[in-house]
Amino acid sequence: QVQLVESGGGLVQAGDSLRLSCAVSGRTFRLYAMGWFRQAPGKEREEVARVSGSGSITYYADSVKGRFTISRDNAKNTVYLQMNSLKPEDTAVYYCASARGSYARGSSGDYEYWGQGTQVTVSS
Repeated sequence: QVQLVESGGGLVQAGDSLRLSCAVSGRTFRLYAMGWFRQAPGKEREEVARVSGSGSITYYADSVKGRFTISRDNAKNTVYLQMNSLKPEDTAVYYCASARGSYARGSSGDYEYWGQGTQVTVSS
Protein backbone atom coordinates (compact mmCIF):
# COMPACT_ATOMS: atom_id res chain seq x y z
CA GLN A 1 0.00 0.00 0.00
CA VAL A 2 1.06 3.59 -0.57
CA GLN A 3 1.87 5.42 2.62
CA LEU A 4 3.00 8.96 3.30
CA VAL A 5 4.29 9.93 6.73
CA GLU A 6 4.99 13.56 7.61
CA SER A 7 7.25 14.66 10.41
CA GLY A 8 8.98 17.77 11.66
CA GLY A 9 6.11 19.95 12.77
CA GLY A 10 6.05 21.73 16.07
CA LEU A 11 5.60 24.93 18.01
CA VAL A 12 7.94 27.78 17.12
CA GLN A 13 8.13 31.53 17.42
CA ALA A 14 7.74 33.95 14.56
CA GLY A 15 10.96 34.17 12.60
CA ASP A 16 12.02 30.63 13.40
CA SER A 17 12.55 27.79 10.96
CA LEU A 18 11.28 24.25 10.60
CA ARG A 19 11.93 21.49 8.14
CA LEU A 20 9.11 19.12 7.35
CA SER A 21 9.80 15.69 5.94
CA CYS A 22 7.53 13.27 4.15
CA ALA A 23 8.58 9.68 3.64
CA VAL A 24 6.78 7.78 0.89
CA SER A 25 6.50 4.04 0.49
CA GLY A 26 4.56 1.73 -1.77
CA ARG A 27 5.18 3.40 -5.14
CA THR A 28 8.03 4.38 -7.42
CA PHE A 29 8.65 7.72 -5.78
CA ARG A 30 10.66 9.39 -8.55
CA LEU A 31 7.80 9.04 -11.04
CA TYR A 32 5.40 11.26 -9.15
CA ALA A 33 5.19 14.93 -8.38
CA MET A 34 4.87 15.81 -4.72
CA GLY A 35 3.08 18.66 -3.04
CA TRP A 36 2.73 20.30 0.33
CA PHE A 37 -0.64 21.64 1.40
CA ARG A 38 -1.80 23.31 4.56
CA GLN A 39 -5.11 23.92 6.24
CA ALA A 40 -5.71 26.39 9.02
CA PRO A 41 -8.83 26.41 11.20
CA GLY A 42 -11.71 27.98 9.34
CA LYS A 43 -9.82 28.12 6.06
CA GLU A 44 -9.72 26.00 2.95
CA ARG A 45 -6.84 23.71 2.24
CA GLU A 46 -4.26 25.44 0.11
CA GLU A 47 -1.23 24.34 -1.83
CA VAL A 48 2.00 25.89 -0.62
CA ALA A 49 4.55 24.13 -2.82
CA ARG A 50 5.02 21.33 -5.30
CA VAL A 51 7.89 19.67 -7.09
CA SER A 52 8.00 17.52 -10.21
CA GLY A 53 9.08 13.91 -10.12
CA SER A 54 12.61 14.71 -11.19
CA GLY A 55 12.86 17.67 -8.85
CA SER A 56 13.57 20.06 -11.71
CA ILE A 57 10.34 22.06 -11.56
CA THR A 58 8.99 23.72 -8.45
CA TYR A 59 6.06 25.94 -7.58
CA TYR A 60 5.42 28.11 -4.55
CA ALA A 61 2.39 29.98 -3.40
CA ASP A 62 2.94 33.72 -3.26
CA SER A 63 2.44 33.67 0.48
CA VAL A 64 5.51 31.48 1.03
CA LYS A 65 7.71 32.40 -1.91
CA GLY A 66 11.17 33.36 -0.77
CA ARG A 67 10.68 31.76 2.63
CA PHE A 68 9.89 28.11 1.90
CA THR A 69 11.87 25.66 -0.20
CA ILE A 70 10.60 22.32 -1.43
CA SER A 71 13.08 19.61 -2.33
CA ARG A 72 13.17 15.88 -2.75
CA ASP A 73 15.66 13.09 -2.36
CA ASN A 74 14.54 10.36 -4.71
CA ALA A 75 17.14 7.97 -3.32
CA LYS A 76 15.49 8.28 0.09
CA ASN A 77 11.89 8.47 -1.14
CA THR A 78 11.50 11.67 0.84
CA VAL A 79 10.26 15.16 0.10
CA TYR A 80 11.09 18.12 2.32
CA LEU A 81 9.70 21.54 3.03
CA GLN A 82 12.19 23.94 4.53
CA MET A 83 10.28 26.77 6.17
CA ASN A 84 12.18 29.89 7.15
CA SER A 85 11.04 33.20 8.59
CA LEU A 86 7.86 31.64 9.83
CA LYS A 87 4.88 33.85 10.49
CA PRO A 88 1.81 33.30 12.67
CA GLU A 89 -0.27 33.03 9.51
CA ASP A 90 1.74 29.94 8.59
CA THR A 91 0.06 28.12 11.47
CA ALA A 92 -1.77 25.14 10.01
CA VAL A 93 -1.78 21.41 9.60
CA TYR A 94 0.63 20.62 6.79
CA TYR A 95 -0.07 17.69 4.50
CA CYS A 96 2.22 15.92 2.11
CA ALA A 97 0.63 14.59 -1.06
CA SER A 98 1.71 12.38 -3.94
CA ALA A 99 0.36 13.27 -7.36
CA ARG A 100 -1.16 11.17 -10.11
CA GLY A 101 1.76 11.79 -12.46
CA SER A 102 5.17 13.34 -12.81
CA TYR A 103 3.66 16.82 -12.99
CA ALA A 104 0.79 18.36 -11.10
CA ARG A 105 -1.28 21.49 -10.87
CA GLY A 106 -2.33 23.16 -7.67
CA SER A 107 -5.65 21.37 -7.42
CA SER A 108 -5.91 18.81 -4.66
CA GLY A 109 -7.60 16.59 -7.23
CA ASP A 110 -4.23 16.13 -8.92
CA TYR A 111 -3.01 14.25 -5.86
CA GLU A 112 -3.80 10.65 -5.22
CA TYR A 113 -2.29 9.91 -1.83
CA TRP A 114 -2.07 12.01 1.30
CA GLY A 115 -0.25 11.91 4.57
CA GLN A 116 -1.87 12.26 7.96
CA GLY A 117 -0.66 15.81 8.46
CA THR A 118 1.70 17.48 10.89
CA GLN A 119 0.85 20.51 12.99
CA VAL A 120 2.88 23.68 12.63
CA THR A 121 2.14 26.41 15.14
CA VAL A 122 3.87 29.77 14.97
CA SER A 123 3.44 32.07 17.92
CA SER A 124 3.67 35.85 17.80
